[in-house]
Amino acid sequence: MAVYSKHPASAPPSPPIREKTGHLMLRAWCIFVLFMAFSGTAWINAFGELATAVVTIGGGVLTVILWITLRPPVQYRRLPWFALGYVAWATLSLLWSAWPQTTAITLLLLYITTTQALFIGSVLTWRELVRAIASALKWVMALSLLFELWVSVVVGQPILPGFVVGKADDPIEYWSRDNLFDGGRLQGIMGNANLLGPVALLAIIVFAIRLASGAPRRVLLWGWIVLSAYLFVRSSSATAYVAAAAVVVVLITVLLMRRAEKPGGRTKYYVAYALVGVGGAVALWLLRDAIFTALGRSADLTGREGIWEQVLARASERPWVGWGFATPWMTADPAFDVHITDHGVLVMQAHNMWIDVSMQLGIIGVVLLALVYLAFVWRSWFFAVDRPRWDQRADRPYSPLTLLPTLVGAILLVQGLAESGPLLLWGWMLVALFGAKIKQSPHVGVGPAEQSAAIERGEAVGADTPDPAAVGEAPLPPRQAGRGA
Repeated sequence: MAVYSKHPASAPPSPPIREKTGHLMLRAWCIFVLFMAFSGTAWINAFGELATAVVTIGGGVLTVILWITLRPPVQYRRLPWFALGYVAWATLSLLWSAWPQTTAITLLLLYITTTQALFIGSVLTWRELVRAIASALKWVMALSLLFELWVSVVVGQPILPGFVVGKADDPIEYWSRDNLFDGGRLQGIMGNANLLGPVALLAIIVFAIRLASGAPRRVLLWGWIVLSAYLFVRSSSATAYVAAAAVVVVLITVLLMRRAEKPGGRTKYYVAYALVGVGGAVALWLLRDAIFTALGRSADLTGREGIWEQVLARASERPWVGWGFATPWMTADPAFDVHITDHGVLVMQAHNMWIDVSMQLGIIGVVLLALVYLAFVWRSWFFAVDRPRWDQRADRPYSPLTLLPTLVGAILLVQGLAESGPLLLWGWMLVALFGAKIKQSPHVGVGPAEQSAAIERGEAVGADTPDPAAVGEAPLPPRQAGRGA
C-alpha cells in the first residue's frame, strides 16, 4: 500500500512561486523610468524639449498614481531627510530667485526625479532593483552602439540633434560625430562622451555584481560587460577614467575590510585607504599637466577652470543663499543672465556640482548637499563592509549587491568635480534611491519593499520576515517559518 506524507522531506517539490502580471508590469515601468534617467539628453536630442517634457511630467504623474494605488509600506521616519532638506531649500529659493521661471521649471524636474527614486526603492526588493538597473543600462549600451553604427554605416556623416544632417559651427554641437570607425570619441545616444563614460562605467559595475550574485545567462552578462567596456574606452572621458580608478580603490578596500575578523582589524585598512586617497588627490593635482596631456586633455580640464572662475565670481555676489535653483541652466530664459560660452556654445552647467550649487543655493545649499553625500557615503560604506545581521546570527555571507551603493558614490563624487551631472537625472536619482533604500531595508532581503513583493505574490509575511532567497539561505519548512513570523 502506498503511503503519502506531507512531511517536507518526502513531499514532492512545489513549483516556484510565479510573480503576478501586475508586479511584472510594475517592474517594467521602473526599468523605463531608470532608462529615462540614464539616457538623459538622448530624449531631447531625438524628440525635442516639448516631447521630452510631456514624457517626463506624464511619467511623474503616473508614478504618483501608482504610489497612491499600490500604497507600498514605507517607514517615513527612515526617509533620506538630508536629501529632502536639500529639495526644500531649493524650493525656498523661489522667494529670492533672480530667474523664477527657470527655478520653477527645474524644481519640477527635481521633484519628479526624487519622487521616482523614492517610489522605485519602495516597490522593488534589492535583487529586483539591481536587476532593473541592469536592464535599463542594457538598453542604453545597446542603443548607443546601434546609434553610432547607424550614423557611420547608413548616414555616413555627423548628425545634429533631431536627426538633422548638416554642418555644425563646432563639433560640440553634433549629436554624433561619426567616429565609430575612425577611432574618435563615441558619444552614444546621449550625444556627449563625458555623459556616456560614467554610465558605461556604472554598467560594468552592475553587470559584474549580477555575475557575482549568481544571475542566470552568465555568458550574455559577460557580453554586456565587454560592450560596456568598449563604450567606456571609446568615450575617452578623463573624468570617467579617474572615477574608474576611485572605484577600484574603494572596491579593494571594501573586500579587504570584509576579511577583518577582529574589531581593530580594519584600522590598518582605513589608514591605507586614507593615504591612497589623499596621496592620489595630491598627485593628480601636482601632475595634472602630464596626466591630462597623456589623456589628450588640457591641464585646465578643457576650459573648465575658466568656467569655474566666472561662476564663483557670480556666487560671491550672493554668498549665503545664492541666485536661485537652476539645475540644469535654462539659457533660453531671458532672466537667466549667466552666459558662459565654451567653443562658442552656451554652457548649461558649471562643470562642478559644488561650484554650481554655491551659485544657485549659496553656502547653505553647499552645506546641505555635503550632508546629503556624507550621509549617503557613510550608510553605503557600512552597508558594504558590515556583515548582514538582524538577529543573533553573526556568520551570514556577504551579498555582492551591497557593493553597488558605495561604488556609485565613488563615481558620483569624482564626476562631481568636473561635471554637474550628479545634481540631476541618474546621479540625483541613485543618491535619493539608495539613500532611502538603505535606510528602509538596511539588509538585503529585509524591509518594506521585500514585504510588499511577498504580499504581491500572495505570501503571508511578518513585520521583520526576511526573504530567504535574497540572502542566500534555504527557506524554512512552513511550520517553522510560521513560528518565526
